[in-house]
Amino acid sequence: MGQASDLTRRSLVRALLVMSGMAPGFVSLARSAHAMSKTPIIPGVQEFKGDFRINGSIARVGQIVEPGDVAVTGPDGSAILIIGMHAFMLRENSELEFYPEDFSTDEDGAISGTLKLVSGAMLAVFGKTNRTSITTPFATMGIRGTGCYVDTNPERTYACVCYGRAELFSAETGHLLETVTTTHHESPRYIYPSRAPALIEKAPVIDHTDSELRLLESLVHRRPPFDDVDSPQDGGY
Repeated sequence: MGQASDLTRRSLVRALLVMSGMAPGFVSLARSAHAMSKTPIIPGVQEFKGDFRINGSIARVGQIVEPGDVAVTGPDGSAILIIGMHAFMLRENSELEFYPEDFSTDEDGAISGTLKLVSGAMLAVFGKTNRTSITTPFATMGIRGTGCYVDTNPERTYACVCYGRAELFSAETGHLLETVTTTHHESPRYIYPSRAPALIEKAPVIDHTDSELRLLESLVHRRPPFDDVDSPQDGGY
């Protein structure tokens, strides 16, 4: 892809980022996403702001993310990345290790493995994957074609399976806590360390939006399943 095409794609990403938090602007967002769908899927760092590093070095737009890489955002940092057919949005003060173990690429190009969210928060949408999981200090999520938001801190992990299916385990005990199947943020959960009175409990929908999910899915030429042709509204999130 030439430099002009790269700049066009980056301009579209930035336009989507600006509008992703503005529900009244969804018509424009949808138009930009449609334009994005006509461009090739380009792996790697799509956009970032503030302090964002990969393997300790300042990242750059277009940098390819490899299995074993560690992405870190600072207090003012955020980033959007693509690896395979999966797209990720990292919040501030986050550390995410991509596939440090159990990594594989199938014959059809599907990437599977373990993602390790050490701290902070991540919104992610996944394409085909055979055995992918997200781990935090307190939780492990076994996912299948899922959109999810995960936020972890020293007290607990927050996990919202925005759509799709996931098995939620205690990372400390290995026990299956719950299997959730959702279409639109129906079952967010808090997951606690083993010393807590309860290991899992219901939680509200917090800190992520449908527009952000639309943005990530558009980057990999998909749309979230809660958006059908007759219902392009933001859904209240």
